[in-house]
Amino acid sequence: MAKTTAADQLTVLPEQGIHSHTDHHLCMPEDSRKRAARRLKIARGHLDSIVTMLENPDAYCVDVLRQLKAVQGALAGAGEVVLRGHLEAHVATAATRGDEAEIVDELMEVFKYV
Repeated sequence: MAKTTAADQLTVLPEQGIHSHTDHHLCMPEDSRKRAARRLKIARGHLDSIVTMLENPDAYCVDVLRQLKAVQGALAGAGEVVLRGHLEAHVATAATRGDEAEIVDELMEVFKYV
């Protein structure tokens, strides 16, 4: 059964082997959280403009495609920010905590869907 943490709305699916490191107190670095949130707000703005464009019967396909590309870029940028924060804050320090295998397994699971 999936459960969602209140702090970050991370869906945790134990039956699929996806874990949360809240038990180890590994949290996303504040700078990464803020930068990723900013990029996601930009993506949301682009999405809103796409929906508005599509409500107009005169919407031009190429304009919609440009906005979709902008959303993809904003989402990719948010993903890069989160990944860099994770690599710098958690992967680079895994050996000192002794959880290298768990960190590697988590990343392999995430990148399985990329």
